[in-house]
Parts: sequence; structure tokens; C-alpha cells
Amino acid sequence: EWAKRFYDMLSLLKVTMATPTMSNARKVFHQLSSCFIDTVPDSLDGIYRSITNFSQVSKHGGGMGLYFGKVRAMGSDIRGFEGAAGGVIRWIKLANDTAVAVDQLGVRQGACAVYLDLWHKDMPEFLALRTNNGDDRMKAHDVFPAIAVPDYFYELAREDLDREWAMFCPHEVQRVMGFHLEDAFGDEWKEKYLACVAEPRLSRRVLSVKDVVRLIIKSAVETGTPFIFNRDPANAMNPNGHAGKIYSSNLCTEIMQNMAPIESISEEITTEDGDTVVVTKTRPGDFVVCNLASLVLGNLDLAEDGDLRDTVHAVVRALDNVIDLNLYPVPYAKITNKRYRAIGLGTSGYHHALVKAGIRFSDEEKHYAWADDVYERINYYAIEASSELAREKGKYELFSGSDWDTGAYFDKRHYNDEKWTRLKEKVHEDGLRNGYLLAVAPTGSTSIIAGTTAAVDPVMNRYFLEEKKGQITPRVAPELSPANFFLYENAHEVDPKIALRACGVRGRHIDQSQSVNLYITPDFTMRRILELYLLADELGIKSLYYVRNRSLEVESCESCEA
Repeated sequence: EWAKRFYDMLSLLKVTMATPTMSNARKVFHQLSSCFIDTVPDSLDGIYRSITNFSQVSKHGGGMGLYFGKVRAMGSDIRGFEGAAGGVIRWIKLANDTAVAVDQLGVRQGACAVYLDLWHKDMPEFLALRTNNGDDRMKAHDVFPAIAVPDYFYELAREDLDREWAMFCPHEVQRVMGFHLEDAFGDEWKEKYLACVAEPRLSRRVLSVKDVVRLIIKSAVETGTPFIFNRDPANAMNPNGHAGKIYSSNLCTEIMQNMAPIESISEEITTEDGDTVVVTKTRPGDFVVCNLASLVLGNLDLAEDGDLRDTVHAVVRALDNVIDLNLYPVPYAKITNKRYRAIGLGTSGYHHALVKAGIRFSDEEKHYAWADDVYERINYYAIEASSELAREKGKYELFSGSDWDTGAYFDKRHYNDEKWTRLKEKVHEDGLRNGYLLAVAPTGSTSIIAGTTAAVDPVMNRYFLEEKKGQITPRVAPELSPANFFLYENAHEVDPKIALRACGVRGRHIDQSQSVNLYITPDFTMRRILELYLLADELGIKSLYYVRNRSLEVESCESCEA
């Protein structure tokens, strides 16, 4: 029965599995997961272990997120020798070269996002990683920089751009202050950060908030990066906050799960069967891995609740099966995935489905109401499906004490009507099979297969040419016709604030995050771009993907051209 349901949902293109799942199933190296995230420790063996883990992930077809926020800054001490540390940029260049050297099974180039906290002392150099001017020895053009931004920085940006922003070395903070600043979030982080600012023994780099914003926006306009990870809302809404912290996201900014570095325990020389062997022992930490699939909203009958419910139940079971069928590239990934059994159910065909419903992307009232309804139902059915799986197969290991168990997950999202109250009680009683459920991936490749629009973005153009792996693919807005021609709005014609507000509406129903791009044109001033970042913070948006800039063109009437 389930095999038939899986076949129908995939063959009818109601669901697309992630590229690694489609590409690698049936192969000897059946690595089916898309996303991996590692926390890079502040030690030589730890850094090289993270690079080695990335090479294995890339070799088996996965994308990687690497959090470098624990690594000491340039000029810090090593074993008491001041000025000995080379800083994070030199290690990021290692990740860059690994991405080039080890591709994803020949299917895609190796890909890695590198994350750093905005208060880290190496931040100015980090923000220039991909720009085309400056010292090329400090560049890494093949990785994707991303910054972890605290709410306090946005607070200062709103109040006074001339205020000072101090950047510290995490190693020095731990040595002098006795705590790891990167381990705190929200009000606790702000309190500890201000204590660091007031501590004269701590060395620091100081820029005005305005200068930091300039560096961020300059890089965003020139290179499309850095990606933005808003660390405070991500942790405040983390359903498994009882078991860990979220330091960063993945390559595409939609995965947000507990992270912890791998720790070295010992290295022993021993004898086995008469041979001398070296045994290295490590504590696994939380090495994030996520298995993705996307509902193709444009190919689903969203008016018929049964179709959506049946499809969500089927794909949640399929993704849960991936966890057990998977060939993991490193053992740490297997341990973490068995512990949390995390999945990432997302959506593609968002703009396609909006147009089918007769709604323009810019029609704010109808658009937001539609998005709120659709994503609330998707979330409800996903939780319902995972709870039924838990009753059948058992709950995930860390369920007890989680927001799912206590009901805090539902309270934080104001799910308090009768239907949601019943589900809350069911989850508490039966448990949940998967510790994380929803995440909206970019679906750039799989949306082509499904003949729909990518992820939750507006369509780039009604018709355009797209380059993928060196090949040009003609793209046309799905089911384009004279009847819906003017319902489709090109991405750069839609006010990005509308896209952000829609993201905020959907975000209430998504326990992880969404790959959301900002589409701008050269008439956007630095102030207007800053306003977009501030709006995202106000709306509790956890992450932002690329800034997609487009040159202004002479406007012409497309209907006349056609």
C-alpha cells in the first residue's frame, strides 16, 4: 500500500525528493541526505577533522555548513604565545580548496557555506572573502560566507548607526571572562556581550555599526552573500532547545538543528590479533544531517484537504524511511540523525499555486491569508503523521522534555483552537517520530523536473534562460496563458518587503527555516537594503539566502513583444 502511495506521489509530481535522494538511490554509495552541518572546534586536530568530514560529505553528494565561530581570531595566543594564531580565514581557504577538489559524485560541484558570528574579531576580513578587490591571499571565492547576527546588533542599527560595535576573539573571551560568548543567546548573550565590552583586559576591534552595515551590504550587492542567520529567533523557536543550541544553518540556510562540536578524547596504541593498532576515541557531538523533500504546491489540489493530508502523510513516512535506508558518509552523521530523526519537508511551486488560486504575489491581503492557511495545514498534517509514526515505530530519542512534549511548541505559535489542542494532547501522549519536521529548500533543480516555480520565491521572469551545470535551460512560468499572464509578476518587480512579510507569515508554521532570496535592483540605496534586514528581524525571520541584484533594463511591454 505504501509503495503504491509513494509511487503515485512521485510519478504525479506531487512531491519531489531532494537531488541526492534521486541521484544516489539504487547506487552502491546510496547517500540520500542533502544537508550536513559541523561545528568546527578551536583545535588543530578538530579543524582538520571537520575538513576531512566535509570531504567525505562532498564525495558522497552532500552540501555542507561549517560554523567557525569557536575558532580563535588572527593574532590570538596559542599555548600562551601571543600573536601566533592565523585566524579563521586561513582555515576557510582549506574548506574552499576542498570544495573545489572533491565534487558531489560528479553530479554537482562541492559546496560549502561558512558561518561566523558578527562579533568575531575576524569579521571585516570575512565579509571581504568573495569580493574582487583586496589581498587575494585572504579570499575564498568558492565557499559561501554567512553571518550569525544577534538581535542586539539590529537594535543598535535602529537606534544609532554611529554607535560602536566591538568584535572579540572567542578564545580570549573564554580565557579572560570564563564563558563561551557564542554559547549564549537572546538577553543572556546581550548581558555577556556588554560585560565583554566593559572588560578592559579584552582586546577588541571596534567599528561603527554603520561601517559594519556598509561591509555587509557591499558584499551582498557585489557577490550575493553573506547569507544571514538570525541566531536569537532561531534558538527561541527551537523545539529541542532542552538538548542543545543552534549556532548556524546549512548551505541553503533552511536547516536549523542542535549543533555541538566533535571532541577528541584519547589516542591509544594497542594490540589486536598480534598487530599494533592506533585507536582514536572521539565524543560525537551533534553533527547535523537532514533529509529533504518538497511538496509541489502547484501540482496539488489545495482546495481538497484530503489530497494534501494524504500526500503529507506519505512523504513524512518516506523521509523517515530515508533515515534508516541511508548510507552515511561519516559515523557522526548517523549518530545524530538516529538521535533526532530530523527531516525537512518543504515546498516548491509557491508562486505557481498562488497564480492557480487567482492571487497576485503583490496582493498582500489575499496572499498572506492564503499562505497562512496552506502552511498551517501542512504543519498540522506533518505533526499528525509523525505522531502516528511514533505510535507505530517509536518516538525519537530526545523527545522527553522537548517543546513537542511539554506543549511549548504549540503555545509559542498560538495554536490554541480545539483542533490544535487535540493534536497537542496526541503528541504528548504518543510522542513524535521526528525531532524536526519542516524546512523549505531552494528546489532549483527539482522544480525544473516538476515543471513548477522554485521554492517560495516569485518566478524570475515569465520566460527566461537559466544556466545549470554549464547548460542553458529555457524556463517558462508554469501553465502560462493569456488568462494568467498578468497574475505572474517577475521577481525583481515585486516589492521585497512583501516577500519578507509572506515569509514571516509562513515562518510561524515552520519549525526550521526557509531559503528566501532578496531581489533588488541598482536603484536600491544602502538604507533601503538595511531596512529589509531590519524588517526580517522584526518579523522573526530566521535566515535569508542570496541577495539577487539585477541591472536596470529598459522596460518594454511583454504582451506586445509576445
